[in-house]
Amino acid sequence: MLMGILAASSAWLHMPMGFKPIDRQESAPSSAQVLDLAIDAGTSPKAVAHAIVNAGADVSPQLMWLWFRFSGQARGIKAGNYEVTADMSPHMVLGMLTRGEQSLRYITLVEGWTFKQFRQALLKADLMKITTQGMSDQAIMAQLGRPDWHPEGRFYPDTYSYAKGATDVTVMKRAMLAMERQLGQVWAQKPSQLLLRNPDELLTLASIVEKETGKASDRPLISAVFHNRLRIGMRLQTDPTVIYGLGEAFDGNLRRVDLRNDTPYNTYTRGGLPPTPIAMPGKPALLAAIQPSLSNALYFVAKGDGSSHFSESLDEHNQAVNKYQRGLSTRGQ
Repeated sequence: MLMGILAASSAWLHMPMGFKPIDRQESAPSSAQVLDLAIDAGTSPKAVAHAIVNAGADVSPQLMWLWFRFSGQARGIKAGNYEVTADMSPHMVLGMLTRGEQSLRYITLVEGWTFKQFRQALLKADLMKITTQGMSDQAIMAQLGRPDWHPEGRFYPDTYSYAKGATDVTVMKRAMLAMERQLGQVWAQKPSQLLLRNPDELLTLASIVEKETGKASDRPLISAVFHNRLRIGMRLQTDPTVIYGLGEAFDGNLRRVDLRNDTPYNTYTRGGLPPTPIAMPGKPALLAAIQPSLSNALYFVAKGDGSSHFSESLDEHNQAVNKYQRGLSTRGQ
């Protein structure tokens, strides 16, 4: 008898389900509207059929359940969050559920972002469940299983998909593990004469290279300047580290007094690398940090077009500063 019901309803399986009107005063929703369908792990096929109806689909739960049961695919229904449209048939819905085609959203982490910017982006992410709001950075890292780590630079900039209702911690953990993989792969390529002592130092230098780079092709040369300075014990004197150390006190205008304001991140007042990264470096910055160009340059200055001028001597650097930053002619010098 059941098979007879299904046979008689074969056309129904391929008909659009439609949505139920909200009440008698309102017309049925248009086919452009979407139903949100959440399927928990362990939900029975019968309960899934009723969940589809409860979400607003205008379909018989009994026929839906029978279709699930006798299709032979009911055991393949996957838990998750789905979007069902009015023009989908029961046959299409079952295919979507067994393929696990969840409704996905995307968030992009940008190279050079700080952890604060990452957290702000998560707060604005579409249909994400925020569980870390109000938590300290240290508490978040403890929840991610890295209680002794500073969060800066520990998340790989990329585009991540997530299901509707996914938590911010889930995305954080994926980005953190992605950075660990990338860092490990790049560190494995280190040359024998590399000055950097461990992956953490690589990550820190790469974050500086990321923040200092205006033109992608300049990254290896910028890295060379910092390697050369580290080699001879010269201070890095890089503005992005000073800005990071100022934190909320930075108003967008870096002054001479700021360069003299000693913080753990002020590379004008302190030698060597800062204690932690200052941003999220991308893969090109990581590679540049471990594979600097062969150059004797010790200085660079922005030219105003995104690229930089590199100099081996202070005199040449001062001339470049006059030319590109102060607009002064260097003819006759």
